[in-house]
Amino acid sequence: MAPSYDVIIIGTGPAGIFAALELIKNPRLKILMIEKGRDIRARSCPKADRSVSCIQCELCSILCGWGGAGAYSDGKLTLTSEFGGWLKEYVSEEALAALIEQVDSVYRFFGAGGDIHGRNKEALVRLKKKAAGYNLELIPALIRHIGTEVCGEVLRKIRDELDGKVALVFESPVQQIRTIDGSVSGVLTEDGRTFDARFVITAVGREGSSWLSGEAKRLNLSVQKNPVDIGVRVELPAAILKNITDASYEGKFIYYSKRFQDKIRTFCMNPYGEVVKEYSEGIFSVNGHSYKNKKTENTNFALLVSTDFTRPFNDPISYGKYIAGLANLIGGGVIVQRLGDLKMGRRSTPERIAEGSVRPTLEEATPGDLSFVLPYRHLSNLMEMLEVLDNVGPGVNSGDTLLYGVEVKFYSMKLKLTPGLETEVRNLFAVGDGAGVTRGLIQSSISGVVAAGEVLKRVQSGARGIGDDL
Repeated sequence: MAPSYDVIIIGTGPAGIFAALELIKNPRLKILMIEKGRDIRARSCPKADRSVSCIQCELCSILCGWGGAGAYSDGKLTLTSEFGGWLKEYVSEEALAALIEQVDSVYRFFGAGGDIHGRNKEALVRLKKKAAGYNLELIPALIRHIGTEVCGEVLRKIRDELDGKVALVFESPVQQIRTIDGSVSGVLTEDGRTFDARFVITAVGREGSSWLSGEAKRLNLSVQKNPVDIGVRVELPAAILKNITDASYEGKFIYYSKRFQDKIRTFCMNPYGEVVKEYSEGIFSVNGHSYKNKKTENTNFALLVSTDFTRPFNDPISYGKYIAGLANLIGGGVIVQRLGDLKMGRRSTPERIAEGSVRPTLEEATPGDLSFVLPYRHLSNLMEMLEVLDNVGPGVNSGDTLLYGVEVKFYSMKLKLTPGLETEVRNLFAVGDGAGVTRGLIQSSISGVVAAGEVLKRVQSGARGIGDDL
């Protein structure tokens, strides 16, 4: 007979963890968390030893395991509803503001200290006004920076808090969500184990988005595709953007290109940080983070072009993977190129990189030519954006600026959900980045709280759920 639980949570990233923290408020609930990666103390990347290159683990410990991709992230808590997800479509502005404060207080309780950046309103107004003169929109936000190394400490403390209050199964990918007569009934894991449950919360993150997409198709769930963001990771001397990072820590700029009217944005700015490589489903991509106590001389940020494909094409994730795969094919992994070399129509070489003033923090990136990888439309947009950014950060468009490619952000298909984040299958909830409703630590965590709150209401009232009334 299959083990039976009140609630099963698939995934132990921020959304799943905060769902669990909310659910244990009812001590009578029997809760199971299933994770395809390892426990937090068993998560380790061979690349932590800088003498070792990525060995292409079947499951990347940077992305999978307790804490999800957030465990090795920069640890930015974005204390605004303006970006980081689409929860405003499900939760009122007032309720969302209260949830942001609630989730931030939980992070603080578990050790996520640090100052809140972005409170210098006068500096932000000046920067916003200057940016507007070049058709750049600056979106100010309050940001609490935890730092990559502190993220792990916070997640270990939360893991200890949940120990004994929830059951945990690691290194066991879920193969299938089980249903009976339109209601969820449990899950089947890849190793053949069945677990029954009245409620299931999927919190699989971007790493599990392809799996969830397949399950949505199998279960005939209504979905809406999200855009795919493709671009590069920019690295330059920290002094160039100091006026921006001092004012807001992370400058969120949005620009629409003159030629194509495509949306281009800066994302995940890491003052004094490092560029890092990620590996998922056979593909290397690039990312960045920064530590709380360890600084470099560089700042890095993503520069991304958003593409919303129209009919008949409906597979933006595969398109993004194809572009990233092309960089892997040409460069054997991540490519790095001096902006000056790109403008001159020539590849970068190790010698040309060494001659530049910017020392790459991702030393294993292959000097190459991104023009062989990025589509003309994307390349044109990125070059235009760099020129415009130079007006608010003189030096951004310097020939020595480094571009790493490819950076791709896959936003999962967006499931049709109720305000309680329930799918069209009764008592099956979908939260976090994997469900296409969030794309950041704070809103991802909040989504777990929202779904868990709905579960607690139903447990108390004995209600069946409203998924069939969508």
